[in-house]
Amino acid sequence: MIPSTLFGERPELTELHCHVGGAIDPAIMWSIAHEQGIRLPSKSYWDFVELITVSHPDKVNNLTEYDKIFRWTELIQSSPLAIERSIYEVIGGAYRKCNITLLELRLNPMKRNREGEQDLDHIITASLRGMDRALLEYPLVRAGLILMMDRTFPLEMNAVIIEKALRYHDRGVIGIDIAGPPNPEFSYRAHAGLVERARDAGLGITIHSGEEGRIEDMWEVLEYLRPERVGHGILCAYDERLIEEVKRQNVTLEICPTSNLRTRAVRDLAELRHIIRTLREREVAFTINTDGPEMLLTNLVREYQLLIDEGILSEAEARACMAQAQTASFLSRVCPV
Repeated sequence: MIPSTLFGERPELTELHCHVGGAIDPAIMWSIAHEQGIRLPSKSYWDFVELITVSHPDKVNNLTEYDKIFRWTELIQSSPLAIERSIYEVIGGAYRKCNITLLELRLNPMKRNREGEQDLDHIITASLRGMDRALLEYPLVRAGLILMMDRTFPLEMNAVIIEKALRYHDRGVIGIDIAGPPNPEFSYRAHAGLVERARDAGLGITIHSGEEGRIEDMWEVLEYLRPERVGHGILCAYDERLIEEVKRQNVTLEICPTSNLRTRAVRDLAELRHIIRTLREREVAFTINTDGPEMLLTNLVREYQLLIDEGILSEAEARACMAQAQTASFLSRVCPV
């Protein structure tokens, strides 16, 4: 199943796009939920697994339905103890399962403080403490946190997240992001000042865009926010001018194959093949990621395996994606490989 010429070598892998809310083993989430006294809709563990995973291809039909699953995992992680253990478990699991030695984890701390009931600084410092614990156990691993703003938050709330990213930059916060469910009233342009502050302080900039919806949103992101990376960005494969702009700005795309298939951002493997082959042929820089491995029942090795098995990437092209991920990592600024 695994090509001996590639994964038989157990290469060191880099993951740039992984949400903490989608990266925890359900058994661990079950344990955390009970430790935190979270009232779950069922006493059955197997019902719980169904609740927090995309257990079959037809379970979600769009990003909005996908986001509803995150609401459960974010609730369960909504305490300092819960988020500390979550981060700790994700890093160790990623290394043990896939030999991921560079890992960037992203989370929105405001979605884990129970609307202000929990102190935001405690949530963030607990996240960093969990990361520190894992890195002590696995000294070959390098990891960092990306704090996410949200498309459903007002500018003032997102400004607080940037303040926290700046405050904890020297503790392990390496970048910022904007994500969340689609919101037609959200303005990337209005957030340009916040993003510029983060950039000036040395934080990496990655923005969710071009996954589904309006291609104009990705144009707005590139024009006003000038990110180094774009989360997903697959819609640019259908716009020649946008491809050229991505290349001109030297933007790296964070492609998440299984996620895009499960959320119907991509119809099927044939469309995924078209998108990735177009990006390769046009020499657009991109990386392969999971988005949320446990929620989507995948991992980084399986993502590469899928693309190789389906003839979407050759082994040489997969190696090139691995190298690009290492090069594009914000961690390369603070701990060169």
